[in-house]
Amino acid sequence: MQLLRLAWALTAAAVCFLLLLLIHNQILREGQLVAGTCEIVTLDRDSSQPRRTIARQTARCACRKGQIAGTTRARPACVDVRIVRSRQWCEMTPCLDDEGCNLLVNQSGWTCTQPGGRVKTTTVS
Repeated sequence: MQLLRLAWALTAAAVCFLLLLLIHNQILREGQLVAGTCEIVTLDRDSSQPRRTIARQTARCACRKGQIAGTTRARPACVDVRIVRSRQWCEMTPCLDDEGCNLLVNQSGWTCTQPGGRVKTTTVS
């Protein structure tokens, strides 16, 4: 009889543990990011000017120690904090593979030049 009660108690404890594990994983999926990753929170585009599109993007990042939110291959990413402090934006590889990166003269951002000559300018605020 006591062995049966012990078996039921262990089964109930295991079920409770699994439920807690499922709830914990759901909370992680909904609210927290894995260390070293980023997600886009908002993306606004304004095409009211001819031949020009202005895009504003807000990202949320969970960076490791020594890293800060930046851009790698045109996506938000965690980059070395030294790059941001020195404003050497092209060191974080912000452009796509086939694009060339150039710093703006005042180091407030960078440009990505596509093979066809189209230029994307990014400024940091």
